[in-house]
Amino acid sequence: MSATLRGKTLFITGASRGIGLAIALRAARDGANIVIAAKTAEPHPKLPGTIFTAAVEIEAAGGRALPLTVDVREEAQVQEALEKTAAHFGGLDIVVNNASAIFLADSQKTEMKRFDLMHQVNARGSFMVSKLAVPFLARAENPHILMLAPPLDLKEKWFAAHTAYSMAKYGMSLAVLGLAGELRRSGIAVNALWPRTTIATAAVNNLLGGDALMRASRTPEIVADAAHAIFVTPARELTGQFLIDDSLLWSRGQREFDHYRVDPTQKLMPDFFVPEDDLPPVSLSPSAHS
Repeated sequence: MSATLRGKTLFITGASRGIGLAIALRAARDGANIVIAAKTAEPHPKLPGTIFTAAVEIEAAGGRALPLTVDVREEAQVQEALEKTAAHFGGLDIVVNNASAIFLADSQKTEMKRFDLMHQVNARGSFMVSKLAVPFLARAENPHILMLAPPLDLKEKWFAAHTAYSMAKYGMSLAVLGLAGELRRSGIAVNALWPRTTIATAAVNNLLGGDALMRASRTPEIVADAAHAIFVTPARELTGQFLIDDSLLWSRGQREFDHYRVDPTQKLMPDFFVPEDDLPPVSLSPSAHS
């Protein structure tokens, strides 16, 4: 199996910024084709990037880009986008369900419209994109579906402070479990990838902890490198797995992780949903080189 994604076509939801864009740029450096399937066609007042600015970055990195305005809640939009993908690039190899809605609040502070949005985008959207992509992926040489979803560590502590959000994210994880089993015989891999630490994205900056948490985070490139490692693996050899970014990269021989730190002088902040018994391959304490 080739260690490059040259000529492969990736359909990435929410790829206009953050982790989705980082995954796109990593594949683009190999010469991949990237479909940016996201809602942001016009600049957002608080968030960087649109599908068109992402396309410019992807092509500058060496890839081919197809920006498509897609709301993953809308079945017709998703179906049309997948058909355009296959027509434009001649097929589809990889689907990345990265689009996600987040609202961290307890039940009393969660309006039902927020609950509905998170379930429509996270659980339902990821299920639907995957479902509709299967006929296209079935014709690919090494087809992968990847969910940016947590391991199924069903502990009260992961739910109590934000039940609605946790239900929606674990809905994506349950889809991995089911689809991996359903599609195993057809050779379509379905896996989940989750970061060990918080990742420096606009969502973390705006919603979770501002500058202090950003400095205690890793960059999106660690998730992108881990996703790349998954995609170059034979699909029949890796499916139904709940993978943590640094552990996966460590298993593939990587030993240096400090370059992913936003600020090496800061202790890294563990992300939600990482099981207690899943030990990091390298220390999360401030870097000895800082």
